[in-house]
Amino acid sequence: MSNACEKKVKFGVVGASWMGMCHIRAVANHPKMELVAICDNIEQRLNEAKAETGVSKTYTDWHDLINDTEIEAVVLCVPDQLHVEMTVAALEAGKEVICEKPMALSIEECEEMRAAEKRTSKRLMIGQICRHTPAFQFTKELIEKGEIGELYYVESEYAHDYSHSPGTSSWRVDSRREPYIGGGCHAVDLLRWIAGNPYEITAYSNHKCLTDWPVNDCTISILRFPNDVIGKVFVSIGCKRDYTMRSCFYGTKGTIICDNTSPYITIYKDTLGGKDSVFGEKGESSRNIPIRLPVELSNHNTYGELESFAESILNDTPVPTSSHDGECTVAVCIAAMESAKSGKSVEIKYPEK
Repeated sequence: MSNACEKKVKFGVVGASWMGMCHIRAVANHPKMELVAICDNIEQRLNEAKAETGVSKTYTDWHDLINDTEIEAVVLCVPDQLHVEMTVAALEAGKEVICEKPMALSIEECEEMRAAEKRTSKRLMIGQICRHTPAFQFTKELIEKGEIGELYYVESEYAHDYSHSPGTSSWRVDSRREPYIGGGCHAVDLLRWIAGNPYEITAYSNHKCLTDWPVNDCTISILRFPNDVIGKVFVSIGCKRDYTMRSCFYGTKGTIICDNTSPYITIYKDTLGGKDSVFGEKGESSRNIPIRLPVELSNHNTYGELESFAESILNDTPVPTSSHDGECTVAVCIAAMESAKSGKSVEIKYPEK
């Protein structure tokens, strides 16, 4: 009998969009995974994916894929509005599921997905991919080692011009899909992962760029985190600039500036070196000197994300980004929208595990 390290998880992927292809390529090229089938309702995309990967099975109806008995795990790279229906159906079909972020567009939908997970005893992982971005992983490691002292301020942004990217069939142009939830969940989840769960949020929104869209296109929020840490999240989907998730982490002994599109992170330190420091022995002050530390450039590290999901299946361990994590991030985003609408600070309410 093959042991866990020799076994492959058999995957089916729903969605062959740009992001879907990132997942499809990751599955096809990983030694612990086998790409069994792909589904997309646009036949041209499906044919292109088949030609590239050589996959033997293709479907245009997602129901057929989740009911394929050869498939053990399903990747859902579909519009946010479809997450709840497809996730519940896939879990009830006996599949392990990884669903793209955001988990869903409401707390009620998140609860429905988690109830199906509990009912079926199958895994549900949420694809908050920033947790697998090398620059952000290294930043978290340095902070946990104490390289910049005690955190006191954190910020992240999701700046992405959607002017020419409404999504296939314009799925992004939806009154339910507030940009702070649909894209800003990246920045929110990143700060939650590093600084903990914020407990209060104040947000402001406006609508000056994509005026024909039914949602505000810019939101800024101020968050209060545990240990008296203050934070900020900025989201703009109409900005005229290159895509970025520039993030800054300020500590009592240093500062880290990083993003997901550069092959390095920048750190400033009050003093180089110290016990267990990556900079060696204690040396001269460097508070005004930017130090660039190289990192692997992997903007959307689906390979690493899916690897962690496959390992949790093979080793029978919890997934790294649970459905509870996914719902907690949505809870922060929902609170931000409530604050922006009411003009008042909102206490964030988190789900039970």
